[in-house]
Amino acid sequence: MKKLILALAATAAFASPALANETRVEARGGVIWDSGVTEDVYGVALGYDFDLGSSAFAGVEVSGDKIATTGTKVAFGLTGRLGAKMGTSTKLFVDGGYTTESCDLCDSSIHAGVGVEQALTSNVYGKLAYRHYFFDNNVSDSDAVVVGVGFKF
Repeated sequence: MKKLILALAATAAFASPALANETRVEARGGVIWDSGVTEDVYGVALGYDFDLGSSAFAGVEVSGDKIATTGTKVAFGLTGRLGAKMGTSTKLFVDGGYTTESCDLCDSSIHAGVGVEQALTSNVYGKLAYRHYFFDNNVSDSDAVVVGVGFKF
């Protein structure tokens, strides 16, 4: 998993800025679950995607997500992503990265996921994504599904 994250980050870091595709900002919300407990989650993200030719892209993203229950705090994430452009309006991607702890007694985690972005207008997109959070120290892993709307410029 760590090798995948490093590969995604290196791809994004060395992609040519002259081929820059877009900066994006999004709001998202959904559910997160583990061990039979489901909670609402919401957040924001800021990202930058680099073109890798006409049909692929790589990107980086910073995010802040909050589980909507007492005793949690904003978990910050750093994520790399790699994907395919499906025509002019759809992007499919895989991602991976690091997320800080979501509560004072919680652990940070490594995460990996998949998703799709669909252009709604030339600057607005909708997003559906799944993410799995891997924890150490005998803490059960978590899963999340979110939908979002974003603006690209």
